[in-house]
Amino acid sequence: MTDALSFPDPTQLAIPFFVAAILIEFTWIALKHRGGRYETRDAVTSLIMGAGSVASGLVLGFIAYGFFMFLWSLTPLDLGTSLPVIALCFVLDDLRYYWVHRFGHRIRWVWASHVNHHSSQHYNLTTALRQTWTGTFTFKMVVSAPLILLGFHPALVLFCGGLNLIYQFWIHTEAIDRLPRWFEAVMNTPSHHRVHHGRNARYLDCNYAGVFIIWDKMFGTFVPEQASEKVDYGLVHNIGTFNPLRVAFHEWLSIWRDVTRPGLSLQQRLAYAFAPPGYSHDGSRDTSDRIKAKHLVRHPEDRGTPGFKGAADAGARGSVQQTL
Repeated sequence: MTDALSFPDPTQLAIPFFVAAILIEFTWIALKHRGGRYETRDAVTSLIMGAGSVASGLVLGFIAYGFFMFLWSLTPLDLGTSLPVIALCFVLDDLRYYWVHRFGHRIRWVWASHVNHHSSQHYNLTTALRQTWTGTFTFKMVVSAPLILLGFHPALVLFCGGLNLIYQFWIHTEAIDRLPRWFEAVMNTPSHHRVHHGRNARYLDCNYAGVFIIWDKMFGTFVPEQASEKVDYGLVHNIGTFNPLRVAFHEWLSIWRDVTRPGLSLQQRLAYAFAPPGYSHDGSRDTSDRIKAKHLVRHPEDRGTPGFKGAADAGARGSVQQTL
């Protein structure tokens, strides 16, 4: 079994491409007056968040890598690094990303790390760089464990994860509309990912894919962009700041304030940390399911349309009638 294996860091190698693409997009928008909008303070905040994410990875990356190497020492399997193995690892790692991303929207502890990526009210290529500083503390590295135990070397898993992030960079734009139908059917695209960044009730908690949109179609979380409903970017409750420290840590501080409230049971304190974002013990806040349910009370004509299919509103219907 090979322990000493290394791959280049694809995200580091892609930095010149990131810079060039941002400049091209900015120039296109400035000349054509369409395809998105740049706001200087917002873009600078995103760039600072990206730099901070790289720094935190350099400082804390040994934790995930150490965990991966521990798992590698346990498995008797070694699939090697042939091109078919790399391709298979890339596909399975994207499935891993789908579930990590989905957990990031449905478990508040993980959302506290991911929320900063959704905090911009603009959608351009700099938004892609608005990455977390605290991903290590969500323990999402555990989701990669099956890949390593199946015989994919940790260095290969990290390499494929970097390729995944590079792919996702270009889909953070309004300058590209719809792509050919065959491509939209299989791959994640700017259209699909714009939906994911929407705060509209219809667009909440969907399109978690990194590279292949087929995962969302398989697991029932796909919502196509609607020509009749423009995406409204940002958070359900926007934080209204360009301060990178607040962007990075505001939800962690909110969790602390909620968990340490006086008079709560242990179950309620745990729910404030690990239940879906928007949970409250007294019903004073709304989860995404309740937001969708309230929308359907106001707009019953939307029932059964994309983003409102299924029974997301069933459990909240009784409380909705009391809170509207």
